[in-house]
Amino acid sequence: MDGIIPNISIDCVIFGFDSELKVLLVKHADGIGKGEWALPGGWVNFDESLDSSASNILFLLTGLNNIYLEQLKAFGTVERYPDQRVVTIAYYSLIRSDKIALIPGFTASDVSWVSITNVDQLLYDHNEILQFGLKTLQKKVKQEPIGFNLLPPQFTLLQLQQIYEAVLQIELDKPNFRRKLLKTGLLKKIDSKQYNVPHRAANLYEFNRSVYLKYKEQKFVLDF
Repeated sequence: MDGIIPNISIDCVIFGFDSELKVLLVKHADGIGKGEWALPGGWVNFDESLDSSASNILFLLTGLNNIYLEQLKAFGTVERYPDQRVVTIAYYSLIRSDKIALIPGFTASDVSWVSITNVDQLLYDHNEILQFGLKTLQKKVKQEPIGFNLLPPQFTLLQLQQIYEAVLQIELDKPNFRRKLLKTGLLKKIDSKQYNVPHRAANLYEFNRSVYLKYKEQKFVLDF
């Protein structure tokens, strides 16, 4: 069966890290939301799964491809969409945003990374969806070492702390943060330091994947 399902949509909360936490927004080129900023989203086709629909919509609107998306929650309050009952399935992801080329397309006239602290009023209930996605991400980063995906193969403890601070939107105590992370065994210190830096060179660490796989089965909780 061809065509769209008129009462089911997809919205994507794509968080990006580039020294601070950002969210990916698109500007609508037409329709009832023309000229307004919103989360990347669209209708679900009859002939595709929800997961495929989320990936396709994100690619068509922003040019992002091969992004791991995790289903967040369904949002379905009666008045969330004008003149029509629409249930939206939200997805979210956390990626590095500094080296990704964005290409607006389909129903988007513009696409941009916006600091999480500078997001204005969005279309429909997208501010609510964004806040739920942020709280979910903040909970998950304390239970799974997802922040490591944003780091180079070798990194400093300060670089790691900056990611946690950006996601959690708080300032962390450096000694306490380092003590708790090192205690997990997720970090492996290597016999190397930073180079070509204007300050004292810091020790470098690697991600201990064998320990990570253990924590995939037995989740831990980092209480900062």
